[in-house]
Amino acid sequence: MDFILCKKIIENISRVFVGKSRPIELLLVGLLGEGHVLLEDVPGVGKTLLAKSLARSISGSFTRVQFTPDLLPADITGFNVYDQKTGQFKFQAGPVITNILLADEINRTVPRTQASLLESMEERQVTVDGETLSLPEPFFVMATQNPIELEGTFPLPEAQLDRFLLKIHLGYPDKVEEVSILERFQEEDPLAELTAVATPGQITDLQHARKRIRISPEVRQYIADVVRATRNHEALRFGASPRGSMGLMRTGQALAALRGREYVLPDDIKYLAPHVLAHRLILKTEERLRSQKPEHFIQEIIAQVPVPTPTA
Repeated sequence: MDFILCKKIIENISRVFVGKSRPIELLLVGLLGEGHVLLEDVPGVGKTLLAKSLARSISGSFTRVQFTPDLLPADITGFNVYDQKTGQFKFQAGPVITNILLADEINRTVPRTQASLLESMEERQVTVDGETLSLPEPFFVMATQNPIELEGTFPLPEAQLDRFLLKIHLGYPDKVEEVSILERFQEEDPLAELTAVATPGQITDLQHARKRIRISPEVRQYIADVVRATRNHEALRFGASPRGSMGLMRTGQALAALRGREYVLPDDIKYLAPHVLAHRLILKTEERLRSQKPEHFIQEIIAQVPVPTPTA
């Protein structure tokens, strides 16, 4: 595993995205884990900037789609256009044919259009008029949604939320970080000067190498115990599925790689569990009425499940 390249990518993004090392690390965890990331936060905290910085850092193609109620599935996947000169239909590729797709405010479009991303996110392909086209490698979706101004929005169904490997909150910068942002962007745009430190092919190689990061039987047992505990918790109507277990395993491997290790620790799982599992849980009605958050119950479970002795 090329740990130096992983570090270079994080450092390169940090040249533009100031003071938020944790979201950057989690974003790379999602990319190396061959999953997709849902960013939920208020406008103006840098979600689009983060996506563009990642695309620039890996010299990958980047497209941004602003989701609105009138957006159609064909606006995402592409469509066939009749060419009068040749008398044949020609495929007009949609924005999903890219390395990095930013699905901005995904909860503002109708469920039909939201669902048009399901095949692309899960199968890495699009099907238009019966013909299937493979997507570029790597293919990574960053979707954003705004937790405020919920009028006229369409909450993502559980089936689509489950397709996201991680859910990340950026949060506001602290005072020191905000002053640093003002200084950095006062006279120039750091994004315009950002150069690539990796290629899409190298990212694909890292994704393959991530699979070789060791997970001991004890850590696998720990992952299963944590996920199974979500299914038995008295406050939860439905817990995480085996897709959540797989997600913890893949993200654990990716985090270990980013931190320069060839093996996964239980602490990696504890750190990642709220980001990997919380959006997969369905609370009972009384807990929702009490405004409880799934992350609270994940922390309860982490505190209760016995932690195995770390082994390499």
